[in-house]
Amino acid sequence: MPASTDIAPRPGYPAQLFAVSGRALAQLVRAPSHSQRAVAARKLARHSLWLSAAGAALVIVLMVAFDQTEILLMPARGTPGLWPIRILTDFGKDEYVLSVLGAALVVVALVAAGMHGTRRALLLGLGTRLQFMFLSVAVSVFVAEVLKYLIGRGRPFVGGKANPFNFIPFEGTGAYASLPSGHAVTAFALAFAVSALWPRLRVFMFTYAIVILLTRLVLLAHHPSDVTAGALLGIVGAMAVRYWFAARRLGFAIRADGTIVPLAGAVSGRLKRVARGASAP
Repeated sequence: MPASTDIAPRPGYPAQLFAVSGRALAQLVRAPSHSQRAVAARKLARHSLWLSAAGAALVIVLMVAFDQTEILLMPARGTPGLWPIRILTDFGKDEYVLSVLGAALVVVALVAAGMHGTRRALLLGLGTRLQFMFLSVAVSVFVAEVLKYLIGRGRPFVGGKANPFNFIPFEGTGAYASLPSGHAVTAFALAFAVSALWPRLRVFMFTYAIVILLTRLVLLAHHPSDVTAGALLGIVGAMAVRYWFAARRLGFAIRADGTIVPLAGAVSGRLKRVARGASAP
């Protein structure tokens, strides 16, 4: 009898896409496994507590001593010459940032489903980092939206006066959604997330975040205390998401002292080497 030459067929592209997407989601909810996660959790709790306490004190001081003075110095809302600031501020809008990151995740999944071996592994490594950035912003923004509803602080000049103590809790409209600033939350969560993965980008990313923060003040969309609270919330939220990833050995490692560091080896550099190898004659 002739030897059998049957070979198991390779799953089709839809099955590969489903498998890639399923594994990407499953890795986020698997049980934490890092041996140093308890040390890192205590360090996160300590840093979050200090940041929250210092931030709350600063917000109160700004609210009492500076908010009204600052908003009276800003140009009137709707000033025609502020159109470049209105364009710039949209780079910190949560819908836009999350849409870009979400689209990048979809593209990575679509491309990775058609690859195999090392190339797929490297691309999925990039996907894990995109997941981290997306969730850092999404989780922080979700908490901010809950706080906006609970606090119900009026935006500058809502009610006709420069009153930094205009609060209607549970009001639920945009006019009373000033604290914390959603743009500041988004910009600082993204800045922290990118800097955590690629520390050399820290100066650039936090410069971007500060610029977004300032645009919200110039446009009279928020008080100084609003953007300060948003910045702190974005950082603490991204820190919590980083711990979640590190505890599952996703994109980060935990040192013996609880410090969380990005995994060694730049994904982008490896992808470039693979691309050069694939295109070489």
